[in-house]
Amino acid sequence: MAEERIVETPTTHTTVIERRSGGGGAMIAVVLLIAVLIGGFYLFSRQGAQNSKDAAITSAAKSVGGAADKAGDAVEKSTQ
Repeated sequence: MAEERIVETPTTHTTVIERRSGGGGAMIAVVLLIAVLIGGFYLFSRQGAQNSKDAAITSAAKSVGGAADKAGDAVEKSTQ
């Protein structure tokens, strides 16, 4: 918020008004910090979802591999 100070000098009838504002930089820093935190959370949650997808694909591939082994064994037995 702006801080105002008025100084009046009685001999020259001059009025000086000073305005100072502080905290604008702090507000920008807070907004940037929040943005970084949200971005980090988004990236980490997305990485977790990708790991879950990878695990599901690996599990499915193992199941298909097991089924292929069984089918191969069945074909081998039927040709003997």
